[in-house]
Amino acid sequence: MGTVKPAYIKVIANELLKRYPELFTNNFDQNKKIVAAVTNIQSKTVRNRVAGYITRKINRGFANV
Repeated sequence: MGTVKPAYIKVIANELLKRYPELFTNNFDQNKKIVAAVTNIQSKTVRNRVAGYITRKINRGFANV
């Protein structure tokens, strides 16, 4: 089993997927750059967790929130 994601990570990721569904891909490195470009998240850890959650949702087919 994996770790449970905090609610704020899910909220940010879901909002980004609603606003910019065409930008995100199943590539974590690209998603990381997109999250940095469209948000003002200063923390590298939070940015990476958001990008990772988005990538995971897209890979599992749940991108349409």
